[in-house]
Amino acid sequence: MSRPELLAPPEIFYNDDEARKYTSSSRIIDIQTQLSERALELLALPDDGVPRLLLDIGCGSGLSGETLTEHGHQWLGLDISESMLGIALEREVEGDLMLADMGQGLGLRPGILDGAISISAVQWLCNADKSCHEPRIRLKAFFSSLYRCLGRGARAVLQVYPENIAQRELILGFAMRAGFSGGIVVDYPHSSKRRKEYLVLTCGPPSLSTTTPEGKGEDGESCSDEDSSEDEENQTVCISDRCRPRKKQKVNKRGKGRDWVLKKKEQMRRKGNAVPPDSKYTARKRKDRF
Repeated sequence: MSRPELLAPPEIFYNDDEARKYTSSSRIIDIQTQLSERALELLALPDDGVPRLLLDIGCGSGLSGETLTEHGHQWLGLDISESMLGIALEREVEGDLMLADMGQGLGLRPGILDGAISISAVQWLCNADKSCHEPRIRLKAFFSSLYRCLGRGARAVLQVYPENIAQRELILGFAMRAGFSGGIVVDYPHSSKRRKEYLVLTCGPPSLSTTTPEGKGEDGESCSDEDSSEDEENQTVCISDRCRPRKKQKVNKRGKGRDWVLKKKEQMRRKGNAVPPDSKYTARKRKDRF
């Protein structure tokens, strides 16, 4: 299936017809429910019966928000598609809805949220849908504002469909620069259809309590990173990838050469600078003297 983020911007792709088709599909509803349940599991909220205030980023028509309501939590929903939010209002979801672009930052008070989830939304930020869009700036604005509005130690679980490894590293890199700790959890790493990736981010520096959970294997049990590193496409991205040493630039031992020196001297002359005249000694290497 083609990626919708490559076809049109979200506010255009999810028009009235597409929004109704998306919400009425039993297959989509089942998938959204499963992904939301898994995201809530990775959120690791305390099991004390106290309802938490959560943010659903890219809430759409409120399918994932219904899962949060069933677990007794209060939630805020944010989406850029007016048609999707209109369907959510018709369905009378219990969350408070906001029409906003997450790439411009989240306009919420600092430390107000106990957690955040997102299902299939963050990868849209990697596309420049308008001439004023710069994916790096939009990712920075999103993760910086998300970090501010989460309480200390709170988690954000973002389910994403990265197009390639470079896009995965781009998203995770800006999350780490914003101050988050954590990494990527991959469920069913060896299955092309069931494979799912979750960014599990904790607001604050790394600690024993912020260890990234393990993904699920084909049998439904947890699998370690060693099981998912056999082929390059299935490798998870670690935080240490941010500190990779830069490649050393190749040095040309022959130097710039006579042609290069003559070209530069001609450029300096055109600028009106005083340049020594050319001769047979131009660009000739001097002998070593002791």
